[in-house]
Amino acid sequence: MKDTSKIGKILNRVIQLLILAVTYIFIYRQIFYKTDLPGIIKMLEDDFLKPGFVIQILIVFLMMIANWSLETLKWKLLIEKIERVSFFRSFQAVLTGVSVSSFTPNRIGEYVGRAFILKNASHIDGILVTILGSMCQLMVTIVAGSITFLIFLPKYFPGTVYANGYLYYGLVFIILLLDLLLLGLLFNISFLNTVKEKIFKNGLKKLRSHLHVFTFYKNRQIAVFLLLSAFRYIIFSSQFYLLLRLFGVPIPFFDALMMISMIYFIMAVIPTIALTELGIRGSIALYFFGIYLSRFYPTTTEFSLGIFSASTLLWMINLGIPALVGTFFVFRLQFFRKVLPKETK
Repeated sequence: MKDTSKIGKILNRVIQLLILAVTYIFIYRQIFYKTDLPGIIKMLEDDFLKPGFVIQILIVFLMMIANWSLETLKWKLLIEKIERVSFFRSFQAVLTGVSVSSFTPNRIGEYVGRAFILKNASHIDGILVTILGSMCQLMVTIVAGSITFLIFLPKYFPGTVYANGYLYYGLVFIILLLDLLLLGLLFNISFLNTVKEKIFKNGLKKLRSHLHVFTFYKNRQIAVFLLLSAFRYIIFSSQFYLLLRLFGVPIPFFDALMMISMIYFIMAVIPTIALTELGIRGSIALYFFGIYLSRFYPTTTEFSLGIFSASTLLWMINLGIPALVGTFFVFRLQFFRKVLPKETK
């Protein structure tokens, strides 16, 4: 719906232009100031003529499209409870969310970038629904990472007290119990609507009135969202492995996936500011892959650039490029508009 106020239109345009400017500045700084761009370019030039190089890069790009297509499908299924949107409009919303989230702490701007592209539904409802989708993705990351940790600990740190005996079995019990509790809470997300009066006091009265959106989703639908999130997790983990092999990092598939799961797990549980996220990714990747490589090589320095290049290129392909594409849809965001009666299923 078009804004009836000229001031609203002006404010919309100002915010849209600010988002464009900050997104471009952020991506520029990430690429040219937070990475060893000359080193990465040289590695690409050196490897370009290797057999299969172009095909593997193409596969990584196709996997990026599949990754965001799955996320689009998931968000479309989520959002149709409050507003029917086409797949293409959902795709626009998802990429716009990537743009807005690129410069915000822990990518919280993703919720705004998606919800404010809705035409009729409440923005708050849209944000809450988007948060539910992110919770599903986070749940997959946490469960996969925590279970991988139980394999990682005795395999790479067998001498520690937590990797042996009763302490280790206690750790297994606690982690599996926490995973089950988190899954149980997710599958019963509608309880927030039931206990909203006790959890949210008068200061959040407006938010309380929107928590009913969580009652729209049955366990079967939550399971579908988790499955789509798991497919995405497999895709971007496989992308990371392909890029590692592409840059000559000698690590077997199973060990690579174990380290990748640990990297994503750490990135999920440790709060990060977007402006330092790319550097943190590289440092965490160097640490975990270094644990494996140090067992077979006297020094891992020769592989450091390959690891950092794989991590950086993965960020550019999976987040940088989608964020740039998403800026083309920023002008669809409506921060000031009237809300029509809710459309629910």
